[in-house]
Amino acid sequence: MLFSFLQRFFQFRDQSDEVKPFLQHMEELRWMLIKAVVTVFLCMGGCLFFRKELVHLARVPLDTVDPEMGGKLITLGVVDSLTISFKLAFYAGIVVSFPLLLLYVAQFVVPALTRKEKKYLIPGILLGFGLFLSGVLLCYFFVLPQTLEFFFQDAKNLFGSPSWTVRDYFSFVTNMLLAFGLAFELPIVVMALVGFGFISFDLMNRTRPYAITLLLILAAVIAPTPDPMTFLAMAAPLCLLYEACIWLAWLIDRRRTRRLELPPKEEAAPPVS
Repeated sequence: MLFSFLQRFFQFRDQSDEVKPFLQHMEELRWMLIKAVVTVFLCMGGCLFFRKELVHLARVPLDTVDPEMGGKLITLGVVDSLTISFKLAFYAGIVVSFPLLLLYVAQFVVPALTRKEKKYLIPGILLGFGLFLSGVLLCYFFVLPQTLEFFFQDAKNLFGSPSWTVRDYFSFVTNMLLAFGLAFELPIVVMALVGFGFISFDLMNRTRPYAITLLLILAAVIAPTPDPMTFLAMAAPLCLLYEACIWLAWLIDRRRTRRLELPPKEEAAPPVS
């Protein structure tokens, strides 16, 4: 299935360029991945210098739940301070380097784009980063405090005074933030699939109920709390973004149909000598 997807994608790339062998496409894909990995690790190295600030930022949602809880996080491992510093720096590096990661992916797809479509490359990258950042900020300022409040009160009712480990808390926070940021990339993914011709407006319109159901399940998995506000904070934006994707797909299909229906320009008659 993956091999079939890559073949179809590479055929899409070749529509405005000379046809290249499959292995040459794989070589370009390999270099794109290498650039992405190196960029993330360079940004991670820079973020390590701000590990104290990153720890403080990660503890702010917990301080809104209980100001004393942040100072009660338990460190069980000898190297926990270093492990958590690297983990926070890694996730921060992903956030910082995300525009460049989108740029690398866009450069890989560029051969398939027309000159007019290439004008939307930078705005598309900025839109993708804006959506990613919106998901992270929504989780940080609203969903994460609500989720921590639920688990804190639940543990308090069952066990009295809850004690959380540093490793578990920071893993939970970083996973939640990254999950929300990536979930908000849904429009970019859908538009890419529409551009590749894998899906269309008719298909998305017919399968809307099933897609909404899958999005609700995804929201329940990412925000696993019975709190309805936390669930709605994740589910509502995803459903609205998907609905917007349907109409964007309609616009893309309409423009593509009009372009195909346009009669070819007639060649000028040669001058009579």
